[in-house]
Amino acid sequence: MFVDQFLDTHQLQVSRFKHAAANTCAEFKAVVPSLGGARNKNLFLQDKKGRRHFLVVTPPEHNVDLAELSENLQAKKLGFASAERLKRFLGVEPGAVSVLALIRDIEKKVELIIDRHIWQANAIQAHPLVNTETFIIDNQELKRFLKITGHIPKIINVPITEATF
Repeated sequence: MFVDQFLDTHQLQVSRFKHAAANTCAEFKAVVPSLGGARNKNLFLQDKKGRRHFLVVTPPEHNVDLAELSENLQAKKLGFASAERLKRFLGVEPGAVSVLALIRDIEKKVELIIDRHIWQANAIQAHPLVNTETFIIDNQELKRFLKITGHIPKIINVPITEATF
C-alpha cells in the first residue's frame, strides 16, 4: 500500500485499525468504536472558478459556514469540489478523504485548513486513502508528515453556522 510505504520510508509512527467501510462521519461513528485521537471531517472545497482547492479539517459536529470561510480565505464563493476533482487532486474517492491524501498532492495545489480544535488535539484520526481503515496519528507525527509533504497548514477557528454537540 502506497501510504504504508510512505510512512515506512519516513519512519512515521501510527496506530492502525481496520473496520467496515464508512462513507460519512455518521456511518463512521456507528461502525467504529472510540479509537482515541480527534475524530474529524474532511471537506474538499474549491473556489467559484476552480482555481483554488482546499482540504478543510474540522470537528465532525461542526456545520461549516462556507460564506464566512470564503471571506477568511479570500476565496470567491467556496463550494464542494466534485468527486472527479477529488480523485484528480488527492487520488481518493469520497468517504476516504483525510490529511494523508496530501501525499498525492505532489504539486502542492491543495491548501490545508485545520480547525484549531483539531490541531490542538494530542492525536487525530485519518483514513489511509481508503475508508475501511483508520490511523491514529500523534500530533508530532502529523507535524512531521506535513513538513515532509511540504504542506503548511493554516490553523484557524473554522467558522460554523451552528454546533450540534
